[in-house]
Order: sequence, then structure tokens, then C-alpha cells
Amino acid sequence: MISLNEGGGAAVSRAVELTSRVFADDGWLCTSLSLEHRPEQERLAHAIAAAFDGDTSLLCEAGTGVGKSLAYLVPGIIHAVDTRRQFLVSTHTKTLQEQVRDKDLANCRRLFAAVPELAAYRDFTSAVLMGKGNYLCTTRLKRALAEKHELFATPEQEQLARIEQWAKTTETGLLADLPSPRVAPDVWDEVSADSDACSSKHCDSAVCFYQRAKKRRDSANLVIVNHSLLFTLMAIQAAQEKSLARGILRLDDFLVLDEAHTVPDIATEHLGLALTSTGLRRQLHALFNPKRKKGLFVRHKDTGGQRAVEIAAEQADHFFATVAEKIPAGSSLQRWREADAVEHLLAGPLNSVVARLDALRTSLPPEDIAHVEVETKQKRLSAYRDAIKSWLDLAREGDVHWAEMADRRRELVVSLRSAPLDVSAELRQRLFARETSCVLTSATLATGSTIEPFRERVGAHGVDVLIEKSPFDYERNMRVYLATDVPEPSASAEGKLALDAITDYVRFCTLAVRGGSLVLFTSYRDLLAVAARLEPDYRAAGRRCLVQEAGASRSELAEQLRQAGNGVLFGTESFWTGIDVPGDALSQVIITRLPFEPPNHPVAQARAEWVASEGGNPFAQLALPEALGKFRQGIGRLIRSKTDRGVVTILDPRIVTKNYGREFIASLPTQNFERLTRADRDRIFRPFI
Repeated sequence: MISLNEGGGAAVSRAVELTSRVFADDGWLCTSLSLEHRPEQERLAHAIAAAFDGDTSLLCEAGTGVGKSLAYLVPGIIHAVDTRRQFLVSTHTKTLQEQVRDKDLANCRRLFAAVPELAAYRDFTSAVLMGKGNYLCTTRLKRALAEKHELFATPEQEQLARIEQWAKTTETGLLADLPSPRVAPDVWDEVSADSDACSSKHCDSAVCFYQRAKKRRDSANLVIVNHSLLFTLMAIQAAQEKSLARGILRLDDFLVLDEAHTVPDIATEHLGLALTSTGLRRQLHALFNPKRKKGLFVRHKDTGGQRAVEIAAEQADHFFATVAEKIPAGSSLQRWREADAVEHLLAGPLNSVVARLDALRTSLPPEDIAHVEVETKQKRLSAYRDAIKSWLDLAREGDVHWAEMADRRRELVVSLRSAPLDVSAELRQRLFARETSCVLTSATLATGSTIEPFRERVGAHGVDVLIEKSPFDYERNMRVYLATDVPEPSASAEGKLALDAITDYVRFCTLAVRGGSLVLFTSYRDLLAVAARLEPDYRAAGRRCLVQEAGASRSELAEQLRQAGNGVLFGTESFWTGIDVPGDALSQVIITRLPFEPPNHPVAQARAEWVASEGGNPFAQLALPEALGKFRQGIGRLIRSKTDRGVVTILDPRIVTKNYGREFIASLPTQNFERLTRADRDRIFRPFI
């Protein structure tokens, strides 16, 4: 690996020069790939190449259509090959990950192959890495098959047999590629690579899917990950107290975080604590399932361990039921403010199970893979025990703690959660203090005309900023309508009237537009209510109605909207960002409410208290910037190419009645908008034909 003081400087300068020649007017991108010159893309690519060159960091907002993927991939690959340093690209959505892998990297290879001056880069290597739990481990599969009668009941044994057949033909070994029907989590847990037993010591990289992917990753010039995995790997590195002299995950690597607007929230989730009653029950049932008389302790004929698990499972049910009782009726969550508000009934029973696992582990030869499997289960159960104690003690200083309750598939699931109020210091340490380049990019980083709120949230003090506007002609291709006669959401007595008005508008607007519509909600309850009312209308009109429901895949719903051509998709939360449906299949975005986070959520509540205690304004500093960012993301779902045309309809009157509404209007990509009411909408509303 070449360092900057070992001849790397000349190579890096060459990378900057080559990047300029690629993206210039009449540059190689135009002459070799017949792509149009985009001045915004040229400036972005040059700034990113300079950041890589100087091992500096950069925040860059690049509007839709700038072409940011190529703008960071071309200089990044050149820099990685020249310096023999690994280039990390992290995305949030599977859609962008697939676009980078399947489309953008193919364009890079075509470019490098077509230009003699770039020939040295055409054989660059790349790899996509998922979390260990996504991969099948053939070593663990073989062991599970040998012990299937002790581990699984007949239905699960049949699923295991199906995995065995799939393993013979799959190229990736990824759970996502396993044909339907999906296998039970308990079965996959026993064969996935998410165990210490899946390691280079026990697995052959020629046949183990995870070890093969890891080997490719270790030797690749470019590695594509997702934000969740990136933060997981950084957390593992921190827990193992492995400190790199410079680099993010490996010595001397450098990083681009695309879709970076999601980074603060993902960091908050990963730096916090999250455990569920279902997860603990699954861990215990892997040791012994009392109903089916299966599990690890059955495999090893440990009746004492089986009894210990039975007691722990009973106490777990009692413990989580007690937590659920603390959540007020009509609510799904409750902030936890007092330590030991619930007795830690699980401490003793879980200690007993851990002790049985420890005794079993020590009785097995260290070189035996069974020894490692037992040790992995011991570590996991110990982690659950310690996390529950930490949560009850409110031991995570600077965190807000809360409990959640959800009814999933007729099963009550209780979650214990905590999250840090401020992740900026941690992000600064993990991303910007690594003596290497870290570039954060997205179509929406700024709030209004400033990027400062985002800079504060990610700890990027002193980091350079670049903002490039979208080259698309929004004035010509987008119409915006503001409905002013829908009751405001704050008027609780008018809740039914508001829902009635939203339903009426959604019916009118979606049926008036020939192409497809995306209807974005901030309330899942409202989403289901409106969809249920309108589904018969769409069925009668021959329009497909797609609804985000529990277990529904976002990517599958987006694909169904593309295929439908004139479908209507009702979405919330994740559908505000990341989905890409170009053309007439998405001709309208309807925003039912401005996307303010619920003020009663424990994290929002605690952050507001913290800002107020420092003399700040929680609404102006927290709620408004986050809502503006999400609003811009929602609007951005509409125009995805130069030829796209469509309508944005906003059903929240606060955009015109509240002072802060002006900031939402200012963040629209066009200032050409019209107001409408139900009385005059037939005359005013003119969708593109």
C-alpha cells in the first residue's frame, strides 16, 4: 500500500487531472459514452477528486439529475487503483446499491476500456458486502442437517431441506435470493454466517458464501456496503478497541456516504440499544423449545439446561408483560425516566442459562465447531442479559430510554429502546477525525439556503461544503397545487373532518391524473383508513391500489407501481425517500401532511428538552429542519429524469397559514404554484396529459 510520502502524491495529482479530462465539456464522458456534459457534475467530480487527493472531507448536496454517482465513482476508482487504497461506497437504499453495482460501475468500465489514457483502470475490482446474517454458511448448514432431528420439528426440517437444494444452485447464498416461501427465522439463524463458527478457521472460502464474499471484499479496489452495515462494522471495531492510524474500516481506506441525509438517524439507531421480546424468545427457543422438545440442549442431552430455559422463558413473558403494562392505554410507547421502575425478574434465570451454556462449552473440545456454536449462543444471551440490565438502570448516560409495544401477526412484541440525544461527537470521531477523506453527498442536505443544521448533526465542523442545484427544468415540468381548505391536524376535534377532506382530495387528484400517483402520509393509521375508503374506487376505475403494510417490501411495491403504469401507492416513513419510479408510472406526488415527527416520541421529546435547557428553540433547531429535509425528499420522488413531468399536490394548509410555511414553499424546486379548494379545484387543477 502506497502512502502519500512514498510517491503517492504524483499518482493522486494524476487522478485529479484525469477526472478533469473525463468530466470536461467535450471530455471523455461525452466523447466515449455519448453522455451529455453537465457543468454541475463536472464541478462536483472535481471537488470530490480534490478531497480524495488531499485526504480531506466534503459535504456536497447534488440535486436530482446532477449525476453524483459517476462524479464520485470515477475519481474514487482512479485514486484507489493509483494509491492501492480501498475505496468504500455506502448507500442507504437497496435501489441505489443496485444502481451503482449494475449501471454506474458498468459505465465506468466502458469508459476506462474506451479511453487509452484510462486503460490502467479498466480491470478495477469491486465487491458488494452485506451483513453476515444475510449469507448462507455451508459449514453451519452441513452441521444443522446432521442434527436436524434434535434442532427442528418436521416443518422446519422441510425448510432446511429446501435450503440444502438451493445451496447447490445459488451463486450468492444471500437470503434475499432464496425463492419464496421464506424460511422461518429460527431455521435461518442456524445456517446463516452470523456465528463465530463461520470463520476462515472452519470454512473454506471456495464453498462458504460469506467467506467468499469477504475474500472478494478484502482484495477489491471498491467495496459497496449499506449505511447500516457500515455502522455495525464501525461499532465492532470500536468494541474490539481496534484503532487504525488512519482509515474508516481498514488501514488507509477512504469513504463516500451517498444518501447521506439518512446518516444522523441511522447513527442514532446504531449507537443506541434495541432488543425485543421476540428476539429473546428466539434465542431461548434455539436452546430449547418446550412445545417441540427441540434445541441445542436436546442435542447435547442437557436436561438441566432445558429446565433452566423453561424457567427463563416463563420469566421473560412475565417481565415483558410487566413492561407493557407501563405503556398507557391507547399508546404504543412510553418514555422510561426512572431506574429500576420494573424489577429485573430475568437476571437470575438468564444467569442460570448462561451458566449451563458455559458448562456445556467447557465440556467440548476447543477445536470442535460445536464448542464455537455454544460459545456464540452464550455470548448472545449474555448480551441480552446485560442490555436489559443497562436499560432498566438507565445506565447509558446521554441516552433517552423508552419502551414500545406492537401487535405483529397476533403476537404482542415489546421492545426496549434507547438512543443518544446527540451523535455529532461520535460521528466526528468515526468519520471526520480519521486522517482520510470522507465525502457525504445527497440531493437534500441543506435546509433552506443553509447546510448548517446538517453539519451540526453529523459533527462536520470545518468541513468544506459544495451545493449543486438540479439541472432539471422544474418550472416547465412540474405543477404544484396547495389545498387550503383541509382542517389543520392540530384541531383534534376536527380529526374526522380532516380525514374526510384528505380522502376526498386524494380521490379527486389521483383519478384526475392518467399516470401513477404516490400518496405520502405521516400517520400509518390515516394511510390505512384512506386506502380502505378508496380501494373500491380504484378497482372500479381499473387502477391498481398498492398499500404499504406490515411485511410489504418497499422495493417490490415500487416495482409494482412501475409495472402498473397508472397505479396508486399509499406510503409512509420509508417511502418519503429513496424510491425511484421514472416516467408516467409516477406522474403525481400527494403530500397529505407536512412531515413533522410526532412531538411525543421519546427521542424528539428528549432532544427538545435538551435544546430548551441550553436556551435554544427546539422547533426552529430540530423539528423544522428535519421536516424540511423530509419534505424535499418526498417532492424529489416525482422528477427523476429530464423528460419526467408531473404534479405535486400538498394537502396541509399550514404551508400557507403558518409563518414557517414560507420555508416549505421556498424549498420547492419551482415557485410556480397555485392554491385550490374543493369549490374551485375542477377549474384550477390541470394535470399534465
